[in-house]
Amino acid sequence: MDSLDPRTRPVRKVFTTRAGGVSPSPYDSFNLGDHVGDDPDHVAANRARLAGIIGLDPSRVVYMEQIHSNTVTVIDQPPTDGGPIEATDALVTTQRELALAVLVADCVPVLLSDTDAGVIAAVHAGRMGARNGIMKKTVETMVGLGATPINIHALMGAAASGKHYEVPEQMARDVEAKLPGSLTRTTKGTTGLDIRAGLLRQLLALGVQMIDSDPRCTIEDEDFFSYRRQGTTGRQAGVIWLPEVV
Repeated sequence: MDSLDPRTRPVRKVFTTRAGGVSPSPYDSFNLGDHVGDDPDHVAANRARLAGIIGLDPSRVVYMEQIHSNTVTVIDQPPTDGGPIEATDALVTTQRELALAVLVADCVPVLLSDTDAGVIAAVHAGRMGARNGIMKKTVETMVGLGATPINIHALMGAAASGKHYEVPEQMARDVEAKLPGSLTRTTKGTTGLDIRAGLLRQLLALGVQMIDSDPRCTIEDEDFFSYRRQGTTGRQAGVIWLPEVV
């Protein structure tokens, strides 16, 4: 069978970088965020390009109005108005050829799948969402739809690393109390947060053992958008979907 046959690749997970789009500086160039001040026509062109690359109609790629919450939303179809799913930071679906997208510029994008159960999720795990249990709630929601933690694969994308994510000590200790394993020290010797490390420990505690993580730091790697490095900037995406079985 062909290596792209859905029977050999039952789920697709991709992450974008900042390269390959049409947006000018400071959103150069593959900005997918429509809430950061970029020209809406440029964002629409970039989103259409992404959809074309992954082989789906743009209307089948669903985005979120991310608010750093711990709200999880189950969907079975795209919004009829073509807009984002309102006020949520995780999307879960069992529908095929419905792509779930998470936008980030330092926060952790997490793509989850249980292909045996046919359940997938895209999670925006920023500091507050991760602290307040967005990952735990997403896994629990997937289990409610038939997933089993031991069968869930988690893929974490590039994000702010602990060696550069500097925060006040009180803030770091508050996050550590809710997300153990996230407290760290930066290369400057100051208090920092490693959200991916905390999420890794939490996923393991939830019974999720198949975990992969891109180690790259968005703050130091200029291939990625970084709010901490740039302030005004674009957003890259993590996208997950179940292809149609042929």
